[in-house]
Amino acid sequence: QVQLVESGGGLVQTGGSLRLSCTVSGSFFSNNAMGWYRQNPGKRDLVAIISSGGRADYADSVKGRFTISRDNAKNTLYLQMNNLKPEDAATYYCAPAPAGPTWVWGKGTLVTVSS
Repeated sequence: QVQLVESGGGLVQTGGSLRLSCTVSGSFFSNNAMGWYRQNPGKRDLVAIISSGGRADYADSVKGRFTISRDNAKNTLYLQMNNLKPEDAATYYCAPAPAGPTWVWGKGTLVTVSS
């Protein structure tokens, strides 16, 4: 059974930075595209995606501020978030990209941005 554990969220001021991490159990990580999603509240949106080979893409709202990366040897996904804005506040989740309708989401990690 695959398990993902997100961490690194917290409270930060506008303009600050955070680095999120997601550790993944199981053997599927290195062969799959992975993404960071956020939900605040309502619909869960994909904000960054990285292919198994390391090619990254971003939602327009975070482009130039967020950087997704992965360490396949450590089965870990990262999201470096710089110049945070109040509208970035959300619960962030990692999952395969696409996640599929039957994907069981982790608990996520909460990011709060004070103005």
